[in-house]
Amino acid sequence: MRTALVLGTGLIGTSAALALSARGVEVHLRDRDPERVRTAVALGAGTGEEPAPGSPVDLAIVAVPPAHLAATVAEVQRAGLARGVIDVGSVKGGPRRQLLERGGDLTTYLGSHPMSGREQSGPLAASADLFEGRPWVLTPTQGTDTEVLNLALELIALCGAVPVVMDADAHDRAVALVSHTPQLLSTLVAARLEEAAETDVRLCGQGIRDVTRIAGSDPAMWVDILAANPGPVADILAAVATDLDTAVRALRELESADETKRSSGTAGVAELLRRGNAGRARVPGKHGQAPTVYETVTVLISDRPGQLARIFADAGSVGVNIEDVRIEHATGQQAGRMQLMVEPGAVPVLEQALRERGWSLRQ
Repeated sequence: MRTALVLGTGLIGTSAALALSARGVEVHLRDRDPERVRTAVALGAGTGEEPAPGSPVDLAIVAVPPAHLAATVAEVQRAGLARGVIDVGSVKGGPRRQLLERGGDLTTYLGSHPMSGREQSGPLAASADLFEGRPWVLTPTQGTDTEVLNLALELIALCGAVPVVMDADAHDRAVALVSHTPQLLSTLVAARLEEAAETDVRLCGQGIRDVTRIAGSDPAMWVDILAANPGPVADILAAVATDLDTAVRALRELESADETKRSSGTAGVAELLRRGNAGRARVPGKHGQAPTVYETVTVLISDRPGQLARIFADAGSVGVNIEDVRIEHATGQQAGRMQLMVEPGAVPVLEQALRERGWSLRQ
């Protein structure tokens, strides 16, 4: 791939452009907002100049909201701007059907979805390594041109992602489960805080921060996404609603003075928690591998420059790899608890090393 056209300079489009530009691809950028293009150009994502007339680029990457995917792809095809066109939208079945209705060409088009993102949006949130090691779904049809498929695979390789081939509608059901519904559930929990008493909100700990992190996402973007995949999301929410009804009944039974009802309530809550444990255990672990059980070493850390670098350096000096990390900030203090997740056998070595270097450990 020597040339590419990125239509839409938001988080995903600009991140792809940054990755391609860094690997020597000539990238042209287009967006309905000229300021976003100027920002992406300033970041090194490519040029805001249009490709030369009559010289189609190798690949056009359509990174616009789901509601505009089909129209944009059809426009690119009619204008002959690229040898192949892919989109990177989060919904696949609907846009493909809309493209057919518009008379689009499915042979030179391939729907795709990089499973990577963050709660921030726009070009300033973009990063050339956004897709590193992440799945990138491709939804080819029997008529997809081999050249277009190869261009898409080259794009994925240049972005450092991992290709995954799926049926378009199966993809939409999957992302409804693992992406779209979690966004709504996070939002629903966060919404309960809007009118909560200030004294209650001040008690927020790491648990509520974890659950509500993605609730900070751009509402307009998520309206577009959910409007493009409402059926599968509604189906999953209906199943969640059934579970919520079960949880409410069990908790009401735990309030009862009747021992039989309390026993039933305890069993109901325990079963929901068991199912949660079982589902959580199926979430892929590091690098997409089977989940690994790590042990935690908790360290008291002050909020001063250099503390994180120092603790990582101290762990590395004794050959211990930090597999994951979490920081819980103390309320009203310039300090917090840093949880270091490591292989079980590394715990004694790490604890001894940290104590010798003056760190305060917590159980």
